[in-house]
Amino acid sequence: MVRKHQKFIMKETKKLLDKIGVEKALKRLAHEIIEKNKGTEQLVIIGIMTRGAHLAKRLVKAIAEIDGKQPPLGTLDITFYRDDLSMVAEQPIVRKTDLKFNISGKKVILVDDVLYTGRTVRAALTQLIDFGRPQFIQLAVLIDRGFRELPIRADFVGKNIPTAQKEIVEVKLQETDGVDEVVILEKENNQQIKGIGCP
Repeated sequence: MVRKHQKFIMKETKKLLDKIGVEKALKRLAHEIIEKNKGTEQLVIIGIMTRGAHLAKRLVKAIAEIDGKQPPLGTLDITFYRDDLSMVAEQPIVRKTDLKFNISGKKVILVDDVLYTGRTVRAALTQLIDFGRPQFIQLAVLIDRGFRELPIRADFVGKNIPTAQKEIVEVKLQETDGVDEVVILEKENNQQIKGIGCP
């Protein structure tokens, strides 16, 4: 499949996960989260907008099916915490962030779709600390594709994918794209792309 992507011509070169693969990865993440944290007490799940938020909602459901208890769910919009955007004000307004609970003293599981350079996670960590002082923060991602630019690692990974920098890992979810799958897209020139699968 060939498609236009952010003014570049992209070619789908490989499907990494289909609907069943995504479901299995999320169930495994749920089991690992429960096991590592010895249950769900004091556990809260927070997803990074947009696909990370959808994955977080699914993880909460999967954890509840396994443990019988449903952790609180929150979402973060890290737009004004990114290091590649100018601050619009001394105290930037964060849209779509939804944390209806106090994270102080909680075991926070931060959820995103793809871990790449680590800059999105860095922004999310900065924002979270503005809301309180959690007991700790653990990171769960569906895909880890490598090429870190910051000393950040995931505690829970659905799938590790070796990639080239010219490739883009695209996560599609039913909620946003009408389908559950993870594919690799390759640009047909040497221009650098920022967007999907990064930072």
